[in-house]
Amino acid sequence: MDRRFNRWRASYASDPAQSRGRQFAEPHSPTRSEFQRDRDRIIHSTAFRRLKHKTQVFVFHEGDHFRTRLTHTIEVAQIARSIARALGLDEDLAETLALAHDLGHTPFGHTGEDVLDECLMPFGGFDHNAQALRIVTRLERRYPDFDGLNLTWETREGLVKHNGPLMDQMGQPVPKYGKSGIPRDILIENEHQSLELASFAGPEAQVAALADDIAYNTHDIDDGLRAGMFSLAQLSDIPFVRDILAEIHQKWPNLEESRTIHELTRRLITRFVEGVIHEGSRRLDSFKDKPVAAIRAASGPVIVFDQNLMMADKDIKSFLFAHMYRNLNVMRVRAQAESVLRDLYLKLNNNPSLLPEDWRLRLNDTDEREKAYHIADYIAGMTDRFALEEHRRLFDVTPDLR
Repeated sequence: MDRRFNRWRASYASDPAQSRGRQFAEPHSPTRSEFQRDRDRIIHSTAFRRLKHKTQVFVFHEGDHFRTRLTHTIEVAQIARSIARALGLDEDLAETLALAHDLGHTPFGHTGEDVLDECLMPFGGFDHNAQALRIVTRLERRYPDFDGLNLTWETREGLVKHNGPLMDQMGQPVPKYGKSGIPRDILIENEHQSLELASFAGPEAQVAALADDIAYNTHDIDDGLRAGMFSLAQLSDIPFVRDILAEIHQKWPNLEESRTIHELTRRLITRFVEGVIHEGSRRLDSFKDKPVAAIRAASGPVIVFDQNLMMADKDIKSFLFAHMYRNLNVMRVRAQAESVLRDLYLKLNNNPSLLPEDWRLRLNDTDEREKAYHIADYIAGMTDRFALEEHRRLFDVTPDLR
């Protein structure tokens, strides 16, 4: 049978039986692998459920057919499983990382992250990957023996490094963290059990990162078209998209627009997924019979877009930035959302007694840094609608975000 359709793992795949373990020792599950257990803990977490009412681009009440963080996450997980299975990787770990990759995001999309980053800048800023790690190691409070979800090393490593190393071989932060430094929570976790911050993550984490890009690009095109923010004719300015639209029009000359949009989205996903599988297979050939450690030690990522897809990805992102993310209505709502979250942070930081009782009881208000991040934890965990409810509780006037 073709290996792409076989559940057999390649030598370079992450093996749950060889996991580096959890933060706290637990008996093995008799029915699930270590990575399946991680996946299930993420799905049952509070942070995962909240993704249902967290925004991608549109605020939650703009329509039931637009993506939320949860629907986006499910799409990423499906794409990641498909790629991992085809490459002989551990699809459970790839799915786990896809399901967890947005746990650290704030309400109101990247707007919320920007606001909290600004508010926390005196203490090191806010980083959604560090926040995801904070959630799975500290903030989830479900188990009697430990805080967090007690996930495997491979899942925690992938959460932190799915976009690449955080430091160079000399121990200096990569450019992204050159100004603010590597987030403290990541460094603390690294001290407890090294996350090998100068190396690349395992191949399943690399798959999850590309699956995120694929899902983001394609569903933002879908949402943007259906919202009337741009047209199919405008999308034809992107050569990669223009070629796919030409195929669709040639086969179905009179196809209605809604079906054309769906077919375009479907074909975009297929092209990107098949391209990643092809390029990944080519690059993984040099790792035959080598362990997963060889992929972590490589000089660059192994699961990547080829040059054609890299250019298509860049063109799509540039188009969406101009026509969607900088749309006047989106920018207006973004400005309102910024004011809501900034108001909440400043109000609660100045008067922590306004926090709910359970949050107030866990607050260490003698340490300014700990207080700041405790309040940020509370705000980052909010859904869009709860952030607005809290603002109405604390302020006389709250914007509608429309």
